[in-house]
Amino acid sequence: MKLPLHGIRVLDLSNVLAGPFCGYQLSLMGAEVIKIEVPGEGDLARRLGADPQAAARRMGASFVAVNAGKQSVTLNLKDPRGREILMRMVGESDVLLENFRPGVMDRLELSYDVLKAINPRIVYCAISGFGKDGPLADRPAYDQIIQGMSGAMSVTGDEHSAPLRVGFPISDTVGGITAAFAIAAALVDAVRTGAGRMIDVSMLESTLAAMGWVVSNFLNAGVKPAPMGNQNFTAAPSGTFRTGDGLINIAANEDKQFASLCRIVGHPEWLGDPRFNDRHARKTHRTELTGALEAALASRSAAAWEQELVDAGVPAGLVLDVPAILAHEQIETRRFVTRFDEEGQSVTRAGFRLSDAEVAPQSPAPRLAQHTRAWLERLGYDASAIETLHTEGVV
Repeated sequence: MKLPLHGIRVLDLSNVLAGPFCGYQLSLMGAEVIKIEVPGEGDLARRLGADPQAAARRMGASFVAVNAGKQSVTLNLKDPRGREILMRMVGESDVLLENFRPGVMDRLELSYDVLKAINPRIVYCAISGFGKDGPLADRPAYDQIIQGMSGAMSVTGDEHSAPLRVGFPISDTVGGITAAFAIAAALVDAVRTGAGRMIDVSMLESTLAAMGWVVSNFLNAGVKPAPMGNQNFTAAPSGTFRTGDGLINIAANEDKQFASLCRIVGHPEWLGDPRFNDRHARKTHRTELTGALEAALASRSAAAWEQELVDAGVPAGLVLDVPAILAHEQIETRRFVTRFDEEGQSVTRAGFRLSDAEVAPQSPAPRLAQHTRAWLERLGYDASAIETLHTEGVV
């Protein structure tokens, strides 16, 4: 069956993570995504990742993570001939995605207004750290910067370790997902009306939007969010707890779940304890409850407690590292990892399933410039012209 974005063509001019992650999501949904890269260099992510040899080949692990299923075309957009090729591609495309600093595309004479004149249906999405306007618009931004400025670091860790960076580039990732959602929505309207639009994605605002609960607690209840480590600020006992062997997450957020937990750990008397017999009382006396619960959990391993708690309807799960969860039968059963053995690439698929189609990359991440000649030929350039463009560094 065809995927929802089958027939949609995306020109992905972005680099490193936020933009490429957005393009990857669109590719997984069936869009044809053509990655436009700098001749000879390509996306910086090609040189990033834990495998130095792969990075030296311009196929770094960081690049592979979010570029499977795409094509690679190299164009020098500082050369008028390179811009002409891109504009011809825009005429045959539905989306242009970029994550340059605001103003770069204007200086290249490739602004939304210019491209809209070529293709009124084009959906133009620009991802930047702070958006196209405002006093910080011209600042360069990386995930670390946005995590710090957004308040995400201020609520990560505990009173001793905060502010702490989230352990993966969450602001880049959320920015990419936000852009993919906005593009998909704009495409629906473009198909319906024949008119595209400009989308201005701010990584700062995307991150703040994703922090909805803690932001709302301040806006609507006047409570300044505080770092609580592995505890859940909405309920108790809800967080990470030590056992006789290993850590376990327990989320006994409802009264009936707490009652089951008390029974399982052998302390039904907690239900009559005024410190613990009410949802708000448990939050107030979180420290005492955590100490008592960990003392009870010390008699068995995390794995043993997990099964018994889950069987009783108490949400619980082991605290795993990345290798452990990737090897877990749940992940393997749902074929979350796609492997391209000939290229030595393993990539993750989308975080959802469709009832009638496979949402997984159809090809490995492309080699730099792998599809340039094919596209030039498609656009009408003959062998001599292509050789000249290559020799003169345009492609």
